Amino acid sequence: MSCYMVRHSLFLLKYSTPVFVFQLGKPRLREKGKDVTITAFSKMVGYALKAAEILAKEGISAEVINLRSIRPLDRDTINASVRKTNRLVTVEEGFPQHGVGAEICASVVEESFGYLDAPVERIAGADVPMPYAANLERLAVPQVEDIVRAAKRACYRSVPMAAAA
Repeated sequence: MSCYMVRHSLFLLKYSTPVFVFQLGKPRLREKGKDVTITAFSKMVGYALKAAEILAKEGISAEVINLRSIRPLDRDTINASVRKTNRLVTVEEGFPQHGVGAEICASVVEESFGYLDAPVERIAGADVPMPYAANLERLAVPQVEDIVRAAKRACYRSVPMAAAA
């Protein structure tokens, strides 16, 4: 017996989907930037791109990496971007512990620590069961505003975390 939970909010999203083939394990650089690297996958890529637009209006140039696959994970592309921007924000819907963002952070600390000008910012879903009600789901998963705040913190352009909440 199998049990599946389907995220109904995903059914509401529409994207143009041209026919293409991508190489497994190779992310796609969705937005080039010089101030901060934002890594994301799945639904969070769209949120990261919206955050990059908002950040651009405020003078922060964000590089957005669509991971596309998380195993294998292309650490070289991520580390190359971090070495260029000197900052990292990871974004995922999953729980904060043992997630993709945690693995990316570990990789960057191991391979590019000397390049970091700010602590790595991790944006993840709340450590709660996933609610079905849309208003509660919004509170449980990262939103565009969360990504914008994290990128600003990484660039030292915002109030501290406690005051931002």
